[in-house]
Amino acid sequence: MALHTRRLGPDDPESVHVASRRLGTEAFGAWPSDRTPPPLPVGDAWPAGVAMWATFDDELPDPADPDGPLMVARVRTHDYTSWFGGASVPTTGYAGVAVTAEHRGGGLLNELFAASLVESAEAGAALSTLYPTAPGIYRRFGYEVVAAYDTVEVPTTALAGVRPSPTVRTRRATPADVPAVLATYDTWASAQNGPLTRRGPLFADAEKLLDEVFAVTLAEEPDTDGTARVVGFASWDRGSGYDLDSAIEVHDLVALTGDAARALWRVLGSFSSVAGRIRLHTSDPDVTRLVLPSLAWERAAHHPYMLRILDLPAAMAPRALPVPGTVELEVADDPVGLLDGAWRLTALDGVAAAATRTGAASGDLPRFTVAGVSLLYAGAQGTANLRMAGHLSGPTTYDALLDAWFGGRQTHVRDYF
Repeated sequence: MALHTRRLGPDDPESVHVASRRLGTEAFGAWPSDRTPPPLPVGDAWPAGVAMWATFDDELPDPADPDGPLMVARVRTHDYTSWFGGASVPTTGYAGVAVTAEHRGGGLLNELFAASLVESAEAGAALSTLYPTAPGIYRRFGYEVVAAYDTVEVPTTALAGVRPSPTVRTRRATPADVPAVLATYDTWASAQNGPLTRRGPLFADAEKLLDEVFAVTLAEEPDTDGTARVVGFASWDRGSGYDLDSAIEVHDLVALTGDAARALWRVLGSFSSVAGRIRLHTSDPDVTRLVLPSLAWERAAHHPYMLRILDLPAAMAPRALPVPGTVELEVADDPVGLLDGAWRLTALDGVAAAATRTGAASGDLPRFTVAGVSLLYAGAQGTANLRMAGHLSGPTTYDALLDAWFGGRQTHVRDYF
């Protein structure tokens, strides 16, 4: 094989984008009959916030374009920002990773990921995330599982015992309520680690929220000035049928208070005579589950979410760490060479954080793998568990401070890409 990897662009001939779509179909299946594929990303149709990389075998012709080389692997990246430690952190989301069947297992993703990860870091992304079909493939690039996007099902009959709220009222959202819905999501998401901020070019149509679902139900409570304040919302689709086999599809159920969660669950439970299940897209442990009187909560689908740090200073700078202090550590064996070396992490008065490279790794400091420092940063694992799993070794001098810095927030995701 004579391989080369490069970034694709809107000026590439249509045959290249046809080849990319064909490779996506080979990996993920054809588009459902009830959905129309988006236009090929040629010229003005190239989507903002999206990049494509591909690897070609120059010795094999493209069946659709004999003058062009065969595309044997590709990946798509999305420009996002994510909430971590109460801060918005630049994030590159990876999706659409595909390799031709005859070339799988040949290491074709090594160059593809190395090139695209380095470019993402140079472009300002602090983190990289993805939903893997096989997590082991991506661990060799420094990724590790920090959360999961799950689909759970709750029998509508199990919601009958949710007690009503004395203060919260529900109503159907109107277009004028979209800013309040977005603000409610922001309040919830900024208190977690991991959720996308739902800002930027890939969320430019946020105002079309009500056009994309059957309904959005608001939970409101009286504010101090006598007006109503939105404290939760559920966006949902009715689905088809009116028997025990039908389901109400809930895309978001976000609540800022326990009473708001109860009020929204009760609205969904009102479908018990015509729908057997509520199908909710969430990430466990979902706090709204705590108000349910029943343990009937079954996972119907599971999508692990992986993360790796690309740029440690850029990842640290937005975060306000809870206590001041300084940590000396090192990161070793980064497969793409972005994080290797010794680092000094500092927090000043609990309001500013910084990471500074101090030299080459010496072996005298606490030593993290890339996956280990990424797991810690996400709040997905503490230092004791990282040591048990082999992602942290060496002196325990800073373990308590690191746990205090990065613990305390659950890791959640609410968007699949």
